[in-house]
Parts: sequence; structure tokens; C-alpha cells
Amino acid sequence: MHPAFLDDETQIAPPRTVLTRFDDGSFTLRSPMALRPYARCIGDWLERWVRETPHTLALAERDEQGERWRGLSYAELRAQLGAVAQSLLDLQLPAGQPIAIVSDNALDHAVLMLAAMHVGITPCSLSSAYARSSDPSRLHSMLAALQPSLVYASDAAVYARALAGVDGVVKVFSRNAHACPGSLPLAQLQAGRETPAVRQAFEALLPDDHAKYLLTSGSTGRPKVVINTHRMLCANQKMMAQTWRFLEREKPVLVDWLPWSHTFGGNHNLNTVLCHGGTLYIDEGRPVPGLIEKTVRNLRDVKPTMLFNVPRGFDMLLPLLEADDTLAAEVFSRMRLAFYAAAALAPSTWQRLQAVARRVRPAQPLWLTTSWGATETAPAVTTAHWGLDGAGCIGAPLPGLELKLVPNGSKLEMRVKGVSVFCGYRNAPRDTAPAFDEEGFYRIGDAGYLVDAERPEQGVVFNGRVAEDFKLSSGSWVSVGTLRIELISQLAPLVQDIVLTGHNHDEVGMLVFPSAAGAADPARLADALLGAMQARRQSGAGSSQCPTRALVMVQPPDPDSGEITDKGYVNQGAVLARRAADVARLQASPVGEGVVHIAAQ
Repeated sequence: MHPAFLDDETQIAPPRTVLTRFDDGSFTLRSPMALRPYARCIGDWLERWVRETPHTLALAERDEQGERWRGLSYAELRAQLGAVAQSLLDLQLPAGQPIAIVSDNALDHAVLMLAAMHVGITPCSLSSAYARSSDPSRLHSMLAALQPSLVYASDAAVYARALAGVDGVVKVFSRNAHACPGSLPLAQLQAGRETPAVRQAFEALLPDDHAKYLLTSGSTGRPKVVINTHRMLCANQKMMAQTWRFLEREKPVLVDWLPWSHTFGGNHNLNTVLCHGGTLYIDEGRPVPGLIEKTVRNLRDVKPTMLFNVPRGFDMLLPLLEADDTLAAEVFSRMRLAFYAAAALAPSTWQRLQAVARRVRPAQPLWLTTSWGATETAPAVTTAHWGLDGAGCIGAPLPGLELKLVPNGSKLEMRVKGVSVFCGYRNAPRDTAPAFDEEGFYRIGDAGYLVDAERPEQGVVFNGRVAEDFKLSSGSWVSVGTLRIELISQLAPLVQDIVLTGHNHDEVGMLVFPSAAGAADPARLADALLGAMQARRQSGAGSSQCPTRALVMVQPPDPDSGEITDKGYVNQGAVLARRAADVARLQASPVGEGVVHIAAQ
């Protein structure tokens, strides 16, 4: 059962896709809708809402005591933005050098970022985890690549140590600037008095000017600096608005923790709010024990109209919603849709979310949907703007984009071309050249296939990363993305994530990261692992689809080592490299102590 508004073409665009096949087995997909005109730059959105709805709340965060919300209306946001933009111009920062923001999402972060973009200074938000790490060398290497003119962090008491040795830049802190000699308090920038110079710089912006830089997440290798232009960001929001038509007249209200250092939070979610004059409540919670409770409190307070999250976020929320129908009813009371991206959603998570929603609001089905894209595509390439019956489908291409599926080994590699695709990596021609094929399509590195080969409007199924698959010694390919999701769903709610092993070995193995429930009951988890492997064997699954051994990890994935990203998903390659000794122990013959296993066929 799907929400009735999905059949209303005034609210949602009907699913339509044009398919073109080629002799080499590849094919392209595109929307028949032409992309409509879009804003010149991000600041045009803000200027519009200052004129039309100046008193609407734009952004809010909890105060220092964590008790009350404090926020900025669009008029207040524009006033602060203007003051800081003027101060940035007064600093006469070197042209062509960005500013780096090394802090979590916050009002000060937003004002500085938007002020810089308003006057043609390019910001780059970096994950605060790099600065909080015991080893700041990764942060320093990123700053060396960026060559910023100014570095901002929220609190010198927290971040000054990590920024020690970063010389030749202006350092700015919201709090405790005195702890870092020579730095500036953000209050000094906020005290600027806007002059016509701000308007002059703003009006000089062009669509292809660099709006912001983002670093790739590192899930695909060494992080690179991605150029996001104003055209990319503004066009992508127009694409979404042409499919989610309700956004043209319904202002979104979000509670969001997703970091602005990543494209999901910083481009998709934040820009959805700014483009449509909505409200974003900055969530200080995270999908980890001890912090997920803050997210739940904020969801209950605000009752958002849309909920954007990564699969891990939904996995952490579900036990709390399932245990409290009153809480779930409040959280879902205004929610038009729940949306996941950044990683594949386990079928069990989909089913549990729908079950909770049906129980607490049976007359109003929850629209659970998704999209697919990348930092390099600003970010959305596809969206599922229709009712889905389960996880897996990532939708169809948005207006203005062309998706090409090309045979690559046992899979179809997805490539994309269009107005919101980046032009290249900053100062990195050697990285840029191989990122595009001879026709100008960006090689995103993911694989997919049509839900129905004869009905392209039903969308594309995500089929994992092309490069993450591996061969067993028998020559059989292991489809890592598909198998991982099946196993996590089979083992719910005892398992948080799984990393698959077995390259050039006879059997597939599992490095298992338990959930809180699994860690609390190791015997139950071991029985579940054994049962899952035996069930797959009895169902007739071949060696590439049937793990025969599993090793439960005592230590969770380590963010400082790149094993888990800010968005909460596991970096398979980083885990395999860092835990090579565990992989060797898991695959050893004879089977070692602590390895749960079934006999090989």
C-alpha cells in the first residue's frame, strides 16, 4: 500500500524513462522531462526568501545547555551572512585560496560557509573527526592539498592542538580564541558592517564559479578535492523539484545530523531546505549508542516533514521506535517521506520501518524512498519518485542527466553525464582524466541493472561497487554488495555490518561487527551465524553465495583509521587492510579458535 499522493501528478512526477540500446550491450537511460531554468547561485535562494518569507525560521540548533532551540530566520541569516562576508572581504584573503571549516554542523559553521559562497570565496568543510583524532597528520595532509587562506574551528580548546603547525593561515574560532595566540574570534567577523562591496561581489558570481569543495569520502581510495560549482548545486535542486513537485509549495522541515563535510548532508539536505525556504534543525545526535537518544529527542520535539538518513541511522532508530508506539506516532505524525542513501538498506530494515509506520498511522502509509549519486554529481543522479515495495531499486535518472550502463566483467557499470556532474578534481589532472570515459561520462564506479529490461520506468537496482567484487580460487565471482546486504538482513538485529573475505581462497568468510544486541549475547550470535550459513547451504546456494566461516570482531570499526565514515557505513577496503591478521585467521586451514564455521562442500 502506497500513499495516495504518489498518484497525484501535481505532487509527484509520474515515472517515465527513455531507453536507448547500443550494439556493444550498453544502454542509456534519461528522463523525457527537460530541465527547467535554475538559480544562478546558492545565494539567490537566500535573497528570495529574505524578500518573500523573512521571518521563517531557516536554521536552528540546541543551546549550550542542550535545552532550548536557538535559530536564525531568513532575515537574520542574511544579516549575519552579510556581516561575515564583509569581514572576509576586509581580510583581503589571497584569491583562489579556499577557507577550511573543521567543525561539526552548527549555526556559526553555516553562516561562515554561506557568507564565503555569497562573495566568491570557496569554502571546504572537513570532517571534525580528522581534527579530533589522536593523529592529526591526515588533517594536515588535507590542508596541505587545499592550501586554505583561513581555517575555522568552533572551539580552540578542542581544535587548536590539531591545528598547531598549520602556519601561514588566518585561524578563526567561535570560542576560546585566546587559547590560540594570533587567532581571531568569530565574533570579530560577525561585527562587520556590510557595505555595497558585498552586493558587488555577489552580483559578479557566475554559475560555473566554484561554490564549494568537498573531499571524497575515501570509500573508493585516496580522498580527492571535488569541485562543486553553483551550476551543479542549483541544477540538482531543480531536478529534484521537478520530480518531487510538492516541494514547490510545501516548505520542508528537517531534523538532520548528516555532516556538511559530505554531499548527502551538505548538498542534498541543506540545499533542499535553502532552495525551498524550509527549516533545518541541526541534530547533535549520531547513530551510535549514547547519542542516538539525542536524535530521538529532537525528532520528537520537531516532528519533521521529511527524514533523511543513512541505513545505520535507521537501524539505530528502529529499536527505540519499535519499543514505544507513542514516540513513533509523534515522530511520524507530519512525515511525508523517509529517505535513505549513501549505502544499501537491508530488506529487514525496510520491513521493520514500514511495520512501525503501519502500526502507529495505519490510514497514512509511509513513503520510503531513496536516491543515488556521488560527491562528484552534486549529488543526486537518480530518484525513486514512485512507490517501492522493497529496498534495492535506486530509481531512474533525473531530468538533465543521462545514465549509461556498460558491460564490465559480470556486471553493468553505471556512468553519468549532465549539467550537475563535476568538471574535475581540483589541481589534479592525473586523477581527473581517468574519471571520464571517451564520451565524457563520469565513471562513478558503481554497478546496476534494470528492474525490468522491458520497462525502464521501473528503475535501476543497485548492484554494489564494480571494484569491490572478488574471485574465489574456483574462478567464481563474489558479488560483495548483494551478498553483504542479504546476510545483514538474515542476521538482523544481531549484526551491524559485515565485511566479506575470500579473495583467491576456496571459501567466502565474514568479519562480523555485532550490534548492541549481538554483542550482549555472543552465544545467540554464534548460533545465528551458524544457522544463517547452514540455511544458505541447504537452499542450494553456490560457494560464491554461501559463506562457510565467520569471525566476530571485538572492536568496532575505527573512524580514525578510515574503517567507518562520518555517514556511518563501513569502508570494506580499509577494514580488510587494517585487519589483515584477522582475515588470515579467518581463512586459515585448519579452522582456528573462535571461528564459527560449517564444513566446506
